[in-house]
Amino acid sequence: MAEVEIGIGKTGRRAYGFDDIAIVPSRRTRDPEDIDISWEIDAFNFDLPLMASAMDSVVSPAIAIELGRLGGVGVLNLEGLWTRYEDPESVYEEIASLPDDKATLRMQQLYTEPVKLELVTQRIREIKAAGVVAAASVTPQRTAEMTRAILDAELDLLVIQGTVVSAEHVSKNAEPLNLKRFIRELEIPVIVGGCASYQAALHLMRTGAVGVLVGVGPGNACTTRGVLGIGVPQATAIADAAGARMRHLDETGVYCHVIADGGMSRGGDIAKAIACGADAVMLGSPLTTAAEAPGRGWHWGMATFHPTLPRGTRVRTRTRGTLKEVLLGPAHENDGGLNLFGALRTSMATCGYESVKEFQKAEVMVAPALQTEGKSLQRSQGVGMGR
Repeated sequence: MAEVEIGIGKTGRRAYGFDDIAIVPSRRTRDPEDIDISWEIDAFNFDLPLMASAMDSVVSPAIAIELGRLGGVGVLNLEGLWTRYEDPESVYEEIASLPDDKATLRMQQLYTEPVKLELVTQRIREIKAAGVVAAASVTPQRTAEMTRAILDAELDLLVIQGTVVSAEHVSKNAEPLNLKRFIRELEIPVIVGGCASYQAALHLMRTGAVGVLVGVGPGNACTTRGVLGIGVPQATAIADAAGARMRHLDETGVYCHVIADGGMSRGGDIAKAIACGADAVMLGSPLTTAAEAPGRGWHWGMATFHPTLPRGTRVRTRTRGTLKEVLLGPAHENDGGLNLFGALRTSMATCGYESVKEFQKAEVMVAPALQTEGKSLQRSQGVGMGR
């Protein structure tokens, strides 16, 4: 791919986000009722290609259970409020009441409460007792110490997650987690991430992970791109990871799933993520607009409360409807924030693709005018696509 000259001593590729591209309809259309948007990873089958982000504002045990019943899977943060407090409801109430200028400091204090391994086991068992797939997230730094509690609870799907996770972490101060050895020896399937480049995704796939999370800094509550200056726009990051998946499949015969993590607020964003090569999406802020969301109208990420260098912020969201309405409709607003997977199904049908894997082959084009062309009235009035 041609590179752009940044200066005499530096060149770089042009990268694209969801707002920069459009999906091109093909010669065929289908009925939405004939479209299959289900997702299968390892031994698990889901009606929706959806993982809910491992953020305290997004997933509680109750939300994980409801998501499972609706056809997706919720990922519980095993280093979050639900494993630090026996009953975190009062903590949620306090976070929701904090003024903006006090929120980060107070959240850092609230998250100094130690993680309790007995609560790790208890929360996983609560989810499994409901008969849905139990998925949970840990950071690489705490994976080893929490493994026994996770296995005792018989977790179904483990997510090892951080701002950036690499297969070659180097440290002079501590023995880093050997991802390849850990994943190969573990009894349960593992998803790892995030990453945002071809090489990083390929190396993570070679660890034996069943899926990789693609996204560094695109989420609504994330400030990584400002604090650290790193990240890749999602359309390009997903397409690069999909290219790595193809090479890994050629090398090993093993298909590793690409999961787009962050940057999707509307149904059209989800459709574009799939068209760029994702097998499924991980959503955060859209799910906090559900009436059942634990964040009480607020959303914050896993790095918001970092003790020395927070890379996230608490942002306000608004309640749009029930969790079922957010995911499956019916929609009573016209900006794409409700019935997210009905929108995916309709997008696939309009473009003539019957399954998610077929939709990955859809034609896309660079379309900088996609969001603004002919929308001057919506923009001037702040309605529809002008919000």
